[in-house]
Amino acid sequence: LRRTRYLIHDRDPLYSVAFRKTLALGTVKSVKLPARSPNLNAYAERFVRSIKEECLGRMVLLGERHLRESVRQYVLHYHLERNHQGLDNALIDGSAAMPHGGRVTRKQRLGGLLSYYHREAA
Repeated sequence: LRRTRYLIHDRDPLYSVAFRKTLALGTVKSVKLPARSPNLNAYAERFVRSIKEECLGRMVLLGERHLRESVRQYVLHYHLERNHQGLDNALIDGSAAMPHGGRVTRKQRLGGLLSYYHREAA
């Protein structure tokens, strides 16, 4: 939690008083979400659901390093390669649309678990 100022969390018993005191010693402020607010941050909830269903739920993770690399690869895929319906099927990074002509090639991440398609220049 280096360079972290706030930890936003729900009311799960996991975030005990002792845990919150430990955070406060490290200058991280604990912000507890209001009760019964499952859709308070719908964007974060949607991302968590996506990464669990499309990536982590289909893998056997072999340690923290493997988990971190898998999450890093998924975040790159999510932001740079995966179309988003809420953005009119555009990419988050705002790159130009696929050019016409040229051969379509499949690129993969995580051993083929995540795939995306790219059109080569004509």
